[in-house]
Amino acid sequence: MKKKTFILMAFVMSLLTLTSCSDDDNNTVNLPTTNTIADFVAANSDFSSLGAALDRAGLTAVLDGSVEYTVFAPNNAAFDAFLQANGFADLEAVPVDVLTQVLLNHVISGTNTSADLATGYIETLAEEATTGNNINMYVNTANGVVLNGETSVTTANVDVDNGVIHAVNSVIALPTVVTFATADSTFGSLVAALTREDSFTYVATLSTSGNPAPFTVFAPTDQAFADLVAELEGVNSLADIPTATLEATLNSHVVAGSNVLSTSLMNDMMVSTLGDSFTINTTGGATFTDLNGRTGNIIVTDVQAANGVIHAIDKVILPNLD
Repeated sequence: MKKKTFILMAFVMSLLTLTSCSDDDNNTVNLPTTNTIADFVAANSDFSSLGAALDRAGLTAVLDGSVEYTVFAPNNAAFDAFLQANGFADLEAVPVDVLTQVLLNHVISGTNTSADLATGYIETLAEEATTGNNINMYVNTANGVVLNGETSVTTANVDVDNGVIHAVNSVIALPTVVTFATADSTFGSLVAALTREDSFTYVATLSTSGNPAPFTVFAPTDQAFADLVAELEGVNSLADIPTATLEATLNSHVVAGSNVLSTSLMNDMMVSTLGDSFTINTTGGATFTDLNGRTGNIIVTDVQAANGVIHAIDKVILPNLD
């Protein structure tokens, strides 16, 4: 009897042991694995600089969660070029606040594959310093995907658990109002006007991030300049506009020292520019009236750069020509 009891107990113990081993094996096999944006960056040596930058800026955890993002990811060579171009010895030399905003300028909310991207402006997670308004990015899909007129997507649609990654060939610098003017073909005539004379310093001034930035630029479209040429007597092209008139005209489109968003525009609001002033009208839509009684429409608002904001207009604002 004792022998049978011993055998029975041994059998029960062996079952318990087998069950325990089986549970352990199952636990090992079923351990969850993740492939978040942060995981992908950490696992790929060509993005080690990006990983180090994310760690330094405290953004790794953001890209390791469940919220979905689209990340335009520069490789190590892109970071090396960025550091050299900006005079930084290494990543540790980049101020953390600057590095943070540059990195956030590579991130947009949600999962956006290359097929989801279209020519136009999208919103990044970077912020303009004086308003906290999210900075835009100009996407051009005419030939691949080009960002802000400078950076190309080299490998698209890398799927991860919390979004998608697109590898890019350069670090995307924080855009200025000049960046958008040159990247967006809508403003080709404006750029031509800003650069027509060697004495003009508009590009240098509007590219700065210090005083007198931030800027608010009311930017005429190409059609607006074509209409101006047709309107002015004795003028057949942009080149025919007298230099003094052109300079005074360009000055009348720029507000210095303030990032004026569309939510701050009010009816009968007088806008003081680097040149003459003009009046904003908001009744029945956003329009303006210049000192010559000419009216135009504000057709696109709040294109946010790091050093100011652009509002597109369909008529060139003229200073007082009397």
